Amino acid sequence: MELKQAFRLFEYPRLALVGAGGKTSTLFQLAREINPPVIISATAHLAVEQTQLADQHIRISTFEDTNQLYEIAKSGVILVTGPEVDSRIAGLPADIMAWLRDYCGYYSLPLLIEADGSRRLSLKAPADHEPPIPPFCDTVVVVAGLEHIRKPLSAQYVHRPEIFASLARMNLADQITPEAVANVLCHPAGGLKNIPPKARKIAFLTQANTPQLQKLGIELAHSIQHCYDGVVVASFDNQPPGDNPHQNLQKSLTPLAVLEPIAGIVLAAGAAQRYGSPKQMLQWEGKAFVNHVVQTALAAGLSPVRVVSGAYHADVKKSLENLPVEVVYNSEWAQGQSSSVRAGIKALPRQTGGAIFFLVDQPQIPTALVQKLKLQHAKSLAPIVAPWVANRRGNPVLFDCSAFKDLESLQGDAGGRQLFAKFGFTKVEWEDADILLDVDTPEIYQHLKNLTKQESIHNKG
Repeated sequence: MELKQAFRLFEYPRLALVGAGGKTSTLFQLAREINPPVIISATAHLAVEQTQLADQHIRISTFEDTNQLYEIAKSGVILVTGPEVDSRIAGLPADIMAWLRDYCGYYSLPLLIEADGSRRLSLKAPADHEPPIPPFCDTVVVVAGLEHIRKPLSAQYVHRPEIFASLARMNLADQITPEAVANVLCHPAGGLKNIPPKARKIAFLTQANTPQLQKLGIELAHSIQHCYDGVVVASFDNQPPGDNPHQNLQKSLTPLAVLEPIAGIVLAAGAAQRYGSPKQMLQWEGKAFVNHVVQTALAAGLSPVRVVSGAYHADVKKSLENLPVEVVYNSEWAQGQSSSVRAGIKALPRQTGGAIFFLVDQPQIPTALVQKLKLQHAKSLAPIVAPWVANRRGNPVLFDCSAFKDLESLQGDAGGRQLFAKFGFTKVEWEDADILLDVDTPEIYQHLKNLTKQESIHNKG
């Protein structure tokens, strides 16, 4: 996947990059992935050689200098900065940056801003005056490198080590641990400092260039996920420099995984007229079907979990009253499954990265399968991820947030499977055909009661 997909960028983003561990590489690669023209700027200093990565560079010292922007060829990557000062390129002051925002808004141009300095080190902590993030930014990417974790905390590896030590609750020269990095990234005076209240927060963990660092990066991403709208883990391609700096940076960063909140939506609204009694409340292994499904979603780390009820709303709600879920009543349940899909999607927070839909008459679905769906989605951000067993598609199914608008427009009783023709789906191989069971008849229910999760489900796949 590309960075712009991993970051879930809006069509004309107002994005700021802060932190350490590859901000400039990220900035220019991202700019090359977006349809030109793209405006790049800075509120912090840049190195002179970094300006060579742009197609055009405009220096602005006063408001009169902004007239240059009306005469440029509006193509490629255009870098707009202050003048050169003491062998460095100055960033723009707040008033001219606000003007640049308006300029980009008028011409519908993306605006990407480097809003921090780190002396090209992997990690940093911000000083009192840092980071200078413009208040209009809609996305802030906090960059941190992984390669110096386990090294001593010193100025050799960390910019502003004294501040880092204070935020991480450690001493200078102590080993930099993943926990220390997590403490800084989640601290309001660290990675979260000065981020505008309404901006999306993305943590970008770079330098995952070895299997060990990739594993460390994924573990660190899980530990900080509660602080960010998304966490992206990426590797750097160490390719030798060539004659074209644009090509050198264009493919230098490879996203490996994107961790976002994945919701669970349990479809439990039907009247089960063909079965003859409410399937939601059928008992299996001492609990109602709906309890089994909800507890599987919770155990797999889905958040939030929404249960869409209908015909038996009171029974479903009472059965779940001690669990951390929200029961959403679908007053249109009789119109078919699509109405419950719509109700579930509308009940999700805006930052949700995807949703896994469960059928209430499949209590045997294992937690391990749900986690496997999440992992495949994190690696690909595929629009639809579904189990594949015995040459058949199974349930539950994960829908990426890019498919949410389509889900909200569904009609009839077919539910989300109406979208498979449009998006296709990414397969997750699974060995146990018992996940294909859904309790449509008393005979199937009896067969299910002869199974146990311990013997037939959790030890397979």
